[in-house]
Amino acid sequence: MVAGMWIRSTMTYRASFALTVFTSFCVTFFDFVVILLMFGQVRGLGGFSFAEVALLYGLTGTSFGIADLTMGSLQRMGKRVRDGSLDTFLMRPAPLLAQVAADKFALRRFGRVAQGLMVLVWALVLLDVAWTPVKVLLLPVTVVCGAVIFAAVMVLGASTLFWMQDAAEVTNSFTYGGNALLQYPPTIFAQELVRGVVYVVPLAFVNWLPALHILGRPAPAGVPDAAAFASPLVAALCCAVAGLAWRAGIRSYRSTGS
Repeated sequence: MVAGMWIRSTMTYRASFALTVFTSFCVTFFDFVVILLMFGQVRGLGGFSFAEVALLYGLTGTSFGIADLTMGSLQRMGKRVRDGSLDTFLMRPAPLLAQVAADKFALRRFGRVAQGLMVLVWALVLLDVAWTPVKVLLLPVTVVCGAVIFAAVMVLGASTLFWMQDAAEVTNSFTYGGNALLQYPPTIFAQELVRGVVYVVPLAFVNWLPALHILGRPAPAGVPDAAAFASPLVAALCCAVAGLAWRAGIRSYRSTGS
């Protein structure tokens, strides 16, 4: 209901809404322009072709766009804790997380989803993949689970803002920064970094590991091939950890300044 209210408010000025969605689309598309310019000078990147990198970009861009659309408002948690406006949400008979996520719901963020989806479709047209029923099913599962993983990381980051109200940029390094990291093939990064995004902050399950299976490529050294199918399990574990952190943050809240 709250999100619907903000959507109706946004659609009152439809020309402004269309302009902001188009602007969001263009701004995020500049990230892909960098890849286009790069492949104007080289034939491959870390052993990956342009279409393969576009697949990685499209998968993470779509997943992150969905998570940002639904949970992007959590970035304001630090401000709400500082000024005590979170008390208003706690007085309402509705789940706190749903209220905070829906408050000031920005439908303009759909431009990021559309841009990522466009690149994903383009990559699938360019790629010559030996499709099997498993690979066909793995593609939408990867997008959905990737969005859930990013959303869980956003909730986990928002939970830390109960104690560190000014740490929003730190949490953004794992969301926006993770999205930027996953746009490129894992072969160009150090193995320590790849292991970190597999076993510590499991962002590799957003696109790297499932995409490698779709492309018929081996998993990174030290990572079992079965990890390509572990995204649903990882997403569930991330949600469980984020839920525990969120509950701990709520219990520690003591109104303004806590």
